[in-house]
Amino acid sequence: MKWIKVSLKTTTEAVDLISALFDEIGLEGIEIQDHVPLSQEDKEKMFIDILPELPPDDGSAVVSSYVGTDTDIGELKEKIEAGLEDLKLFTDPGACELSFEEKDDKDWIDNWKEYFKPFYAMEHILIKPSWEELPEGTKKEDLVIEIDPGTAFGTGSHETTRLCMESIQNYMKPGAALLDVGCGSGILSIAGLKLGAGRAVGTDIDENAVRVAWENMERNGITGKEFTAFVGNLIDDTELQEKVGGGYDIVAANILADVIIPLSGEIAGHMKEDGVFISSGIINTKKEEVEKALLKNGFEILEVRQKKDWVSFAAKIRR
Repeated sequence: MKWIKVSLKTTTEAVDLISALFDEIGLEGIEIQDHVPLSQEDKEKMFIDILPELPPDDGSAVVSSYVGTDTDIGELKEKIEAGLEDLKLFTDPGACELSFEEKDDKDWIDNWKEYFKPFYAMEHILIKPSWEELPEGTKKEDLVIEIDPGTAFGTGSHETTRLCMESIQNYMKPGAALLDVGCGSGILSIAGLKLGAGRAVGTDIDENAVRVAWENMERNGITGKEFTAFVGNLIDDTELQEKVGGGYDIVAANILADVIIPLSGEIAGHMKEDGVFISSGIINTKKEEVEKALLKNGFEILEVRQKKDWVSFAAKIRR
């Protein structure tokens, strides 16, 4: 199968904002190439002792994604260029050289697996790719999450997922009901169930993501009694809203600010009175917009967490 690789030459300073822009216009599976040296922490996570000699870090980076050959490239180019003009108010995007190149599946679809190694997303929560062995030093008390994201979002390595996971652990009650909106690979539902949730329900607009989530549940010994998932948009799909129902102790949404904002107007109806709404995937330039939406829709902010350029909120219904 043929695909078109969309690449944008930019600066390392602008990578997070460019990635958020790609997400907002519907580009998924983002790839980042730069010459930033790995920290000791990064090396330990990737179980790498000796690295090949890399070019000097010149501050440049290339952000890429893939689209189908039926994509209107002219329209996509216009959206990216318009978004770049807005981003120039916040950062230096550098050269902004945009290119489109036709590729074959075999050129890229599994290449990323070479770099996805077991790592600790949090203390005692170990993320293990399904094709890797448990690393030496794994402790009995570690919660091991075996994951194969396939083409769905969610390896646990990104700041947004970690922020969500930390808040889920912080607000978890034994036997809690968890709703995972935009479940992707199912990693947050798996983490929630391993941290003590009694049941989890996932939703995603991508049918493939729901399939991958089910596969990952099986890898982790989670049954249909503990987890179920539905395809659809919870914001405006009334049939899905009825299927999902209410009474959730925790709702987690690791999506995008522009989705969380309208979701905040719907989600309270699915929560218990003392339930907690955890939202992540929010680039820091959108922080105020999300906060205003939460307050407008009757939430009280309990906690704001931040890692690098990414923000998450924990909120409860205001009484």
